[in-house]
Amino acid sequence: MKRLIDVVGSAAGLAATLPLYVPIAAAIRLDSPGPVFFVQRRAGRLIEDDGDTPRWTTFSMIKFRTMNVDAEKGVGAVVAAKNDRRVTRVGRFLRATRLDELPQFWNVLRGDMSLVGPRPERPELLVNLAMAIPFFEERTRGIKPGLTGLAQVSLGYTGAPDEDSEVAKLKATLTNPFGIEEAEGALADDMRIKLMFDLSYAAALEDFWSYLRMEAQILVQTPIVMLLSRGH
Repeated sequence: MKRLIDVVGSAAGLAATLPLYVPIAAAIRLDSPGPVFFVQRRAGRLIEDDGDTPRWTTFSMIKFRTMNVDAEKGVGAVVAAKNDRRVTRVGRFLRATRLDELPQFWNVLRGDMSLVGPRPERPELLVNLAMAIPFFEERTRGIKPGLTGLAQVSLGYTGAPDEDSEVAKLKATLTNPFGIEEAEGALADDMRIKLMFDLSYAAALEDFWSYLRMEAQILVQTPIVMLLSRGH
């Protein structure tokens, strides 16, 4: 059922959004030099491993370019932060509306991703995140990463909760329970919150009807989030 929804949904998504590609591509090229599309290796499903270090399948994820071409020069692989200076003007709009993710319908159709699931992270970052955050690698155990997901419709682009949300009221307890000053604002904070939503989605997959309700809820909420530009 999940694969059927992915194939039908991604094919419909590609057909419906193709007219947007020309104006988006033109805006990207006018705003900054470089290619329109950005291809990057991302981690897929968790691979069972007898060793201490978890491993994942990998695939090439495609999206509209939102950063300057030399964004990682001198800094290496890092997760995009709120108000990231590497993001272009057009890129900020594309991220806020999630339009930068539209080409990933192709990844879903190919079977690299699912319409709904945890967002795919970069393999080189996942190992460190898994060491810093207990059970972080469990996000994609038996689950493909998704174009959208429970975390994506509940949180901002970087994973930060809305200030007036129920989760935001618990953020201090969830991210820095011992009040260590040096740990404030750490990259792992937003990822810990994302993990809660990803594991909640995984739990819904244990029952067919709870899965259908969750899947439908996320698919309905996603265009609303895009229209409201709930991004960072």
